Amino acid sequence: MQPKSIHVGQMIEAELRRQDKTVSWLARSICHERSSIYKIFSRKSVDVHLLLRISMLLNHDFFLDISCAINDRKVAQQSIQIEGFP
Repeated sequence: MQPKSIHVGQMIEAELRRQDKTVSWLARSICHERSSIYKIFSRKSVDVHLLLRISMLLNHDFFLDISCAINDRKVAQQSIQIEGFP
């Protein structure tokens, strides 16, 4: 069975909702339109600088989440399968 791929947009959306913050709040905070936030939610990957800004705003380390997911895969499969990489 192939491991589930990391989906950063879904991670951001889940944390935003966990904190009971709105899409409008996030859009205003990063100077984007609401529609751009929904596009971010749909992306598997997000620009590092944008992810850093969102991490700081939500006071949540998404980089640690990604690192843990990668390390969990190493333990489970002894190899990493990230979309786009061998």
